[in-house]
Amino acid sequence: GTFNGHGGAVWCIDCNWDSTSVLTGSADNSCRIWDLQFGKTVKEFPTKSAVRTCGFSFSGNLVAYSTDKAMGHPCELNIFDIRDDSQMKNDEPLMKLPTPRSKITSAIWGPLEDYFVTGHENGDLILWDMRAGEMLQKSEDHTKQIQDIQTSKDGYMLIVASRDNTAKLFDLQTLECKKTYKADRPVNSAAIS
Repeated sequence: GTFNGHGGAVWCIDCNWDSTSVLTGSADNSCRIWDLQFGKTVKEFPTKSAVRTCGFSFSGNLVAYSTDKAMGHPCELNIFDIRDDSQMKNDEPLMKLPTPRSKITSAIWGPLEDYFVTGHENGDLILWDMRAGEMLQKSEDHTKQIQDIQTSKDGYMLIVASRDNTAKLFDLQTLECKKTYKADRPVNSAAIS
């Protein structure tokens, strides 16, 4: 089927763990939750700029999306608890984190919804504490835009792909770079088997 509703390019997509809902972020300044079976919008989050990344937490109770730095608006990371009717009705996030310097280009939830990891246009990799709503760690090991972030099955390692012609393996809790994989051209995606 087709999910009709966005009026611009769809930059990101994620499905919840039980495959009942889909989350999409678009250049039309919105993020949407869809009913997977019927292709209908369940909730639309209007934003002030394009939505670059989005994702469900492992439980499917939290959604996160980031907006671009554009039209005088900063890049922000927004977290909603979709079980909270007041947040959903009033579009007031559980947490809104302004991001430093460079816009978010890739993002992923960490284990147990305690952490969130963002990759940035300038190559920064940032680990956020979701309980305190603050930055825990920052890595500047990559020198160009982060293209993709994936976790290991156990959730303790990250593989990060970058336009600097490398993919790097990081410890999730310390953001210490454990290994570098070099390529002849920009790396768009990577995975840990």
